[in-house]
Amino acid sequence: MKICRFLADDKVHYGSIEGEAVTVIGSPFCKDDTVDKGHYKLSDIKLLAPVKPGKILCIGLNYRDHVQESGYDIPKTPVVFMKPSTAVIGHECDIVYPSMSSRVDYEAELAVVIGKRCHAVSEEEAPSCILGYTCANDVSARDLQPHDGQWIIAKGFDTFLPLGPYIDTDFDSSSGHIECRLNGDVKQSSDIRHLIFTPGFLVSYLSSVMTLEPGDVIITGTPGGISPMKPGDTVEVEIDGLGVLRNHVV
Repeated sequence: MKICRFLADDKVHYGSIEGEAVTVIGSPFCKDDTVDKGHYKLSDIKLLAPVKPGKILCIGLNYRDHVQESGYDIPKTPVVFMKPSTAVIGHECDIVYPSMSSRVDYEAELAVVIGKRCHAVSEEEAPSCILGYTCANDVSARDLQPHDGQWIIAKGFDTFLPLGPYIDTDFDSSSGHIECRLNGDVKQSSDIRHLIFTPGFLVSYLSSVMTLEPGDVIITGTPGGISPMKPGDTVEVEIDGLGVLRNHVV
């Protein structure tokens, strides 16, 4: 199922996308049989970020080519940081370039959406805790990112986490082409099979530290090829099977 979150008739709904049609469904995080299952055309609605996460856990240096271009050693355990929920925006929303930065980069990433509360689950149990996957752009103020690993300022500005356009509950996370385009030019191109730490491992590892709640998001790292954006640019993240996440820099 392709699950979206959208605005129509001045209300926010969750929906199931089939072709160009959207059917209203209840929240994918709690059962609700009372929802009026209205129908819309995809062209008549405004897509929002497909989830409103309580917390966003981010993995740095999780593709070998990106580790190399960043000048670090291959990590033996995941490099983890967090983004605030206020960074989240949806498909076709604007990324706001902060005045205190002189270099803002794109980072195409696969995002994992947690479907049920879990704590200390095994890697084998992890898939049952995942609702699905979506595209993410871990926007980063690179000049504000120190080498001591404390990245919250560089990563935490409002609008610095585009998510979308939808969550796919049937996505196979073992492989899939991931690409970032800036003004139509391909800047990042890799395959998620090159992840150092897989989504299942990350859910297990992170849940051993903290309880993961429905709607929490894990973004899994970016491949090599990062470079700056500027106001006026359009950036697209595409992952095979997960559509295209498009945003504009202002």
